[in-house]
Amino acid sequence: MNRKPIIEYIIQQLKEILSGKPWMGNSFADKLNDLDESLVFQRPLENLHSVAEIISHLTFWRREALLKIKTGQGSKTDDAPENWLPNDILQLKGWDYIKKEYDDTLSELIALLEDKEDVFLSQTYYDTDFKGDYPYSFLINGMLHHDVYHLGQLGIVIKLLKKKK
Repeated sequence: MNRKPIIEYIIQQLKEILSGKPWMGNSFADKLNDLDESLVFQRPLENLHSVAEIISHLTFWRREALLKIKTGQGSKTDDAPENWLPNDILQLKGWDYIKKEYDDTLSELIALLEDKEDVFLSQTYYDTDFKGDYPYSFLINGMLHHDVYHLGQLGIVIKLLKKKK
């Protein structure tokens, strides 16, 4: 009997959003692989984030999710300075490093989930940002929603950057 059909479905969704053919359009790989590196640190409008800022932000929250899964609690809140690192700091890291961090954290999340059964999703952790105990399903579904939200945001940012170019 399969004890993890939901976990397997979540893993499939994470992979689909990263590099597959999601129903709603392009994956992260589709958007990022064809992107001219000269554009990733530019903001298309003053109040919109750059591609690098968005990818760094996603990596920040994925690291926090990994910590919650490993230890049962997080350490960061929404107002942590690392949540939205500015472009001047990100440029020091370099685009290749930022992308690698993003890919590595997703691989680590998938590997952690592969060792879990569906019962894990009903177990609880302490969420530092929401200040309470929540089931891991809240965290995992939140990560999926967060990725899809920012995937759409990337589409707008990239379209505006290419139009300016």
